[in-house]
Amino acid sequence: MRPLIYRVQPGSWDTAGATVMDGGVNFCVLSRYAERMQLLLFECEESPDPYEVIQLDPRINRTFFFWHVFVENLPEGTFYNWRAEGQADTRETGGRLDVEKALLDPWATTISDRLWDRAAASRPGDNVETAIRGQVVRDDYDWEDDAPLFIPLNEAVIYEMHVGGFTRHPSSGVAHPGTFAGIVEKIPYLKELGITHVELMPVMAFDAQDVPPKTASLGLENYWGYSTHSFFAPHPGFAVNAAQARDEFRDMIKAFHRAGIGVILDVVFNHTAEGGEGGPIISFKAFGNEIFYHLDFEDRSKYRDYTGCGNTMNCNHPLVTRFLIDALLYWVRRMHVDGFRFDLASALARGEDGKPQYHAPVLWSIELSPSLNRAHIIAEAWDAAGLYQVGDFPGYRWAEWNGRYRDVIRSFVRGDPGMVPEVATRLAGSSDMYAGRGRLPVNSINFVTCHDGFTLCDLVSYDHKHNEANGEDNRDGHDHNLSWNCGSEGPTDDPEIQRLRRRQARNFISILMLSQGVPMLLSGDEVFRTKLGNNNTYCQNNELSWSDWGLVGQNRDMLEFVRAMIALRRRHPALTRNRFLTGQPEPGKALPDITWHSTRLDTPDWDEPMSRVLAFTLADKAEHEPALHVMFNMDVVSHRFELPVIVGARWCLAVDTLPEDGLVIPPEQQRPLTPSDRFEVGARAVVVLESRSA
Repeated sequence: MRPLIYRVQPGSWDTAGATVMDGGVNFCVLSRYAERMQLLLFECEESPDPYEVIQLDPRINRTFFFWHVFVENLPEGTFYNWRAEGQADTRETGGRLDVEKALLDPWATTISDRLWDRAAASRPGDNVETAIRGQVVRDDYDWEDDAPLFIPLNEAVIYEMHVGGFTRHPSSGVAHPGTFAGIVEKIPYLKELGITHVELMPVMAFDAQDVPPKTASLGLENYWGYSTHSFFAPHPGFAVNAAQARDEFRDMIKAFHRAGIGVILDVVFNHTAEGGEGGPIISFKAFGNEIFYHLDFEDRSKYRDYTGCGNTMNCNHPLVTRFLIDALLYWVRRMHVDGFRFDLASALARGEDGKPQYHAPVLWSIELSPSLNRAHIIAEAWDAAGLYQVGDFPGYRWAEWNGRYRDVIRSFVRGDPGMVPEVATRLAGSSDMYAGRGRLPVNSINFVTCHDGFTLCDLVSYDHKHNEANGEDNRDGHDHNLSWNCGSEGPTDDPEIQRLRRRQARNFISILMLSQGVPMLLSGDEVFRTKLGNNNTYCQNNELSWSDWGLVGQNRDMLEFVRAMIALRRRHPALTRNRFLTGQPEPGKALPDITWHSTRLDTPDWDEPMSRVLAFTLADKAEHEPALHVMFNMDVVSHRFELPVIVGARWCLAVDTLPEDGLVIPPEQQRPLTPSDRFEVGARAVVVLESRSA
């Protein structure tokens, strides 16, 4: 055996990953069943073989399940992998140790996937030349005066976006399309739009090769990124310089914070890129398959799949809980993010036996962590195995993507009758789902569209999904879209249908911004972006998914309407209450906080099964705030609505979605309506009135 290039010491087990310290680098990784461990060192990311292999001695380099070694004077920038050797008894213990596989450090903060070959990692044999590698990087970033923001959720307007797709289109005009740096150039656009938070689709390093074989044969890749393999590392594909991905991400965070915009990360803790039995060995399967994943009770070579992705993280195993909490703390403390949205979060509620736990340790650890108490936590409160917890997610801080809000508002706007009572409940913050458990309107993240499904344009242009381009024979994606094409499927030259579609889009935006709870917009909806009816563009890293910046000019009317509706919401504290409406006057106020109507005052159509109209009067909450009177008419004919009388005030028109470009009038330009006790609302339209002193 040749002598080592570097002197080594036992190292420390209490800091996982590769940590640069005075005099060298400490390496530490977890493996329960490994009997021997090797650390492989590479000169560069494309080196075919390691230039140094350090053999760890279990007598001095192992503590509990942790393997550790300190390498003296190791240069920064060195790339590395691990190898684990031991008995692989998959049926009995669930272990998948394979001494031939080069393993990625699960705690790596900078990674290279330039040589990655998913197929090679999925079959037996050595894959050292094509494995994903970690990199040793010192953390000496200058945050200047930056700190995570804390914008209360009741004041939030969230904008869901994909980091790569937002600027990758040639029309973006940025210096570095598809990167964190590209996003920075577009922050003024987002600031002017009026949003308070961006919710970034997965930015933790993911496997772009994780797609079905037929999809891969079409040259497509995993674009959305819901295939994480490294929970501490930014995705290198979003960086100008992959080795600087962590600092480029931080530069983006600082720029957002300077603009007063918070950053929420979409995190995928429910499964990993390793998939099921036929999937690749990247890290977790070898280091601790029986710890990190739910395995079949009778045959532990098989995986219990509650996610539809081949495996499910065993989140409530104590070591996995610690791993996930450490990841969140890292992104808050070291990366300054402002919150998290958890993909298929109900999978995190499953205990080690696979059954739902109301007091799931990982969920309560997130909720009660003092270091996370100012980070927003948002659950996609369902999983792929039927566990649906919207309105009943454990804890009181957890906000939820309100799928019920989405479905009810979609049905109402397309003209389904009999929706009025539940529409009112959703508009008022979904108290039926949250109030009884001591929760608040901010627990409801209201949305009509998101990445997973139709865009707003497609919601009003297609009755059915059109996913043929994905290579799965249109079997993928949701069938239950509650959409309406307004009379013709897809693109049309009919001007009447075009006008109706845009009006319907304005109706959706208006209702979203007039609802209690937290509104979330899908990126591109403000400029009426289409994906041509594809409601599952997870594999479409092309112009079908990218933001077309030419639409900013082409659909300027829609952009201005959305911008104006956000501004209206933000100037009305009555729309952003942090307590549920009661129907009674607040102390010192003359009007009830809310009063419900139909076309007739004080007589809402709670018991009219064919009704498609609803109105409400919302009292002011802040000093000098005008009252609001809102009228929804989703009928095919116009209706005359009675108007309430407010002593000492008159109504002014603020919003009308009926005109071809929509109408949102700023307060300084509003004029009192001609004295009348009625207002005619056009077919399929929303009208908002604001009170002004007489």
